[in-house]
Amino acid sequence: MSNNFQEKVTFIWDLADLLRGAYKRNEYQKVILPFTVLKRFDSVLEYSKKDVLDNYNNYKDTIGNLEPILSRAAVDKDGNELGFYNYSKYDFKSLIQDPDHIEENLMHYLDSFSPNIQDIFENFYIKNHISRLSKANLLFLLIKKFSESRVDLHPEKVSNHEMGTIFEELIRKFSEQSNEEAGEHFTPRDVVKLMTSLIFIENGIHLNDPNLIIKIYDPACGTGGMLTSCENFIREFNTTADVVLYGQEINQEIYAICKADMLIKGEISDNIKGPSSTLSEDQLPNDRFDFMISNPPYGRKWEQDKEAVVKEAENGFEGRFGAGLPRINDGQLLFLEHMLSKMKTEEKSRIAVITNGSPLFTGDAGSGESNIRKWIIENDYLEAIIGLPDQLFYNTGIRTYIWVLTNQKPEERKGKIQLVDASKKYIKMRKSLGNKRHQLSDDDIENILDLYCKFDENDVIKVFDKEDFGYTKVTVERPLQLNFEVTEERLENFYAVNAFSKLAASKSKDPETKLREENEGKQLQDEITQALKRIEKPYQNWDEFEKRVKKALKQFQLSPAFIKNIIMALSEHDDTADYVTNAKGNKKPDGKLRDTEKIPLKEDIEEYFQREVLPYYPDAWMDRKKDKIGYEINFTQYFYQYQPPRPLEEIEADIKKVTAEIQELIKEDLDET
Repeated sequence: MSNNFQEKVTFIWDLADLLRGAYKRNEYQKVILPFTVLKRFDSVLEYSKKDVLDNYNNYKDTIGNLEPILSRAAVDKDGNELGFYNYSKYDFKSLIQDPDHIEENLMHYLDSFSPNIQDIFENFYIKNHISRLSKANLLFLLIKKFSESRVDLHPEKVSNHEMGTIFEELIRKFSEQSNEEAGEHFTPRDVVKLMTSLIFIENGIHLNDPNLIIKIYDPACGTGGMLTSCENFIREFNTTADVVLYGQEINQEIYAICKADMLIKGEISDNIKGPSSTLSEDQLPNDRFDFMISNPPYGRKWEQDKEAVVKEAENGFEGRFGAGLPRINDGQLLFLEHMLSKMKTEEKSRIAVITNGSPLFTGDAGSGESNIRKWIIENDYLEAIIGLPDQLFYNTGIRTYIWVLTNQKPEERKGKIQLVDASKKYIKMRKSLGNKRHQLSDDDIENILDLYCKFDENDVIKVFDKEDFGYTKVTVERPLQLNFEVTEERLENFYAVNAFSKLAASKSKDPETKLREENEGKQLQDEITQALKRIEKPYQNWDEFEKRVKKALKQFQLSPAFIKNIIMALSEHDDTADYVTNAKGNKKPDGKLRDTEKIPLKEDIEEYFQREVLPYYPDAWMDRKKDKIGYEINFTQYFYQYQPPRPLEEIEADIKKVTAEIQELIKEDLDET
C-alpha cells in the first residue's frame, strides 16, 4: 500500500477518536465504515450529479418509475453507468454549509439514493447512528472531517481497486481491534492466503487461458475478504478474465459492509445476498460455481434453520442435505454439503473450507455426521486435509483444519486422501490479537503448499486410500448366563420393579376407596414376598427357576411379564450358569455384555472376529443385522509419535538438584536473619 493510501487509511482510522465517550471502542466501525462508504459514493456521483438532478426535476411529476432514467444519467467520466444514483440536491460540501439542519438534510440525502444503495445503508442502521451522533453534537464535526482534502475519495484520485484496498484495510484494522467479534466475520489474512492458494494450485496453468469466466462463491462471506483474495490471486495470472464473485451473509451489518465493498470495487454487488441464513434460505439456488471458499461458524447451533433444513433433507439428493443431518449444536457439515451441492456437474469445481476438529470425527457409525463423511469420501470428493497451528484466529485458540474438495481429482489423487500436519508451521506474533498469537509467514505458506504438492509420505504427510477411513461397526453379543436366588439383597431389586410397586397404588379419587385399595395392594405385595422367600436353594437354570417361581406364586394369577420381571430381579450374571435360551433353543444375548467392534473396511470381518474376539470370548457371536458403516478421520492419531517417559535416574537427579537449590535459598534466608 502506497503512502497516499496509508495516509487516507490512517486519517479515516483516526476519525474514530471523535467517537470516544459517545461510542464504545468496539462500536467505532459501525459509524466509520458506513460514513466512508457514503463519502466514496458522494465522490463517485459528483461527475454526473447535475444531469441526474436535471432528469429528476424534469420527469418527477410525469413519470412514475424514474429508476431507469436516473440510472442512465448516473455515469462516470467515460460515460459508463455507475449502477446507482442520488437525486438529492445535497452532497458533502453543501451539507456542512447548513450545520443547523444537517441531520434533517442528511436524512433526505440518504432517502434519495437508488434502492440498491438504500439497502446497504439500512443494514448499516446508519439513520440510527445519525440521530445518535446528532444528539452527541458529533454529526457536523464528522461530516466536516470527511469533507477535508486528506480524505478525498474522488475516482480521479482513488481508483475502484485502490478504494477497495483502503476499505479492506479499514475492515481488517477494526476487526483486529474487536478481537472477540472479529473471528465471526473476518478470517485472518494469512489463513485466507493459504486457502486461496490451495484451491487454485491445481489450476494455475489454466488461469492464463483467454476469455475465462470464473465464478467464485462463499456461503458465509462475512466482509468478503476471501472472495477478494481469490480475485486478486487470479489477477496475478490473468488481467482479462471475467471473475464474478458471489456470497451470502446472515449478519445485517456485515452484509452491508461486504456489499458496499463489492460496489466500491466495481463488482456486481447484487451477487452478495442476505441478510439471511444460507442453510435455510439459499438465495442462489440455481447457481453452480468454479471455486468455493469459506470459513463457516464453528460449533454454532442451526436450530433457527431446523425446520427448513429438515424439510429439504426429506427430499434426499434433490435438495442439498441428502447425505444426512448433523446434531443440532454444530452446522459445519451442513455448509460442506451445501457447497458440494453447488459444484458444476460437467466441469471442474474446487472447494477450500476451514473447520474445527469436530466434523472430522464426531458421530458414530449411522449418525448424521458419519453419513455425511461417508458420502463425501465414497464419492471421492475429499482431496486433502491440512491441519493448521493453534492460536491462528482472533476469537479462538483451537486447532483448525482446511478441507480441500473437488469433483475432478488429478489422476494420481483419485481414490486417495492426503493429510498434511502443518501444526508447527508458524511464527509467533510480537503482539497477540485476542487469541491470535501465531501467524503463517509467507515462507510457512510456501512450505505448506510444497508439502501438499509433494504427495509423498513422511513425518508430516500421510496418503491413504479413501477406504482407510471407513469401518464396519459390528455388534458383538455374549450369551445370557444367570444364577437365581431369593435373598434380602436381591429382593430389594424386586421391590424397585415398577409392576410390583403399582400393586400398592390406587387411581381412585375417593379417599376411602383409595386407602382401601392401597392397603389391599400392600398386603398382596407382602404375600408375594413371603411366597418367594419359601424358595430356599439357588438355581443356575432359567427354566428350572421359572417353574419354581410359578409354582410358588400360582395362587396370585400373575401375568407372564410380571413373572419375568421377578426372575430378572432375583438374578445375577454367572459365567458358570447355564445359557438362557429362547423357545427355539438359541442362546439369548446379555444386553449388559453387548459390545461393538469397529472393523476397518479393508479387513475381512470373519477373520477379524476369529483373531480379535473369539480368543477372549469363545462363546461370543456377531449380530450382523445390526452392522453399520461409518467413516471418521482421527487426524492427530495418524501423526502421533510415541515419546518414552524420562528415565527415573534423570528425574531423580532433577529432584535432587531442585531440592539442593531450595535448601540453599533457605540457608541464605536464615543467615540474613
